[in-house]
Amino acid sequence: MEYTIVIEKAPGNYATYVPDLPGCVATGETRDEAFRQIEAAIALHIQSLREHGEAVPEPQCSATVVEVAA
Repeated sequence: MEYTIVIEKAPGNYATYVPDLPGCVATGETRDEAFRQIEAAIALHIQSLREHGEAVPEPQCSATVVEVAA
């Protein structure tokens, strides 16, 4: 499955979350580290859902970039 993630720059790190998996978040000192951490978090999140007999949400979100004149 492919999930859309959001990566946000914070004052001291990067934060990531998965809109389709509420509560699935991770942080990292760099963008690459945050990406690796959210990959691991997604795997653990899905594993936990399955272990508790809960449905794993199908990916529904998508993202794109919009360019506007400033």
